Amino acid sequence: MRYARLGLCFLLLSSSAWAAPKPETVTVVMVDNRFEPDHVIFHAGRPTELRLENRGKDMHEFTAPDFLHASKIQDRKRLSNGGGDIVVQPGQTVTVRLVPGHAGNYKLICADHDWDGMVGSITVQP
Repeated sequence: MRYARLGLCFLLLSSSAWAAPKPETVTVVMVDNRFEPDHVIFHAGRPTELRLENRGKDMHEFTAPDFLHASKIQDRKRLSNGGGDIVVQPGQTVTVRLVPGHAGNYKLICADHDWDGMVGSITVQP
C-alpha cells in the first residue's frame, strides 16, 4: 500500500509538470533601422519568451505600449519609458517573458528610428 501511494504521488507530480505549457519563443531582430520580421504574432494567454536581438550599430527600442500594457510581464524591470518599450543596446539580446493579453492588433515602432521606417505591427491571436 505504501508503494502504491508513492507511485500515485509521483504520477500526480509528473503529470502536473507536463500540464504547464512550454513557453513559445518569438524572436525579433533589430538591424539597419528595421524589424525582422516586421509583423509579429502572439497567442493570447500563452506564455511567451520575446527575444529581441539588436544586430545593428545603434541602440533600438521595441516600442509597443498598448501591447506591453495589455500583457503580463514577468520582469517589469526590463521595460522602459513607463512600461511602453524595451531598450536593446547594439550587439545585445534581451529576453522578456510575458503572457499576451486580449486578441487584437498593436502598433510597433522603434521610438528613435520610426522616422526612418523602423515600424511594424503585432497581432495577438485568440
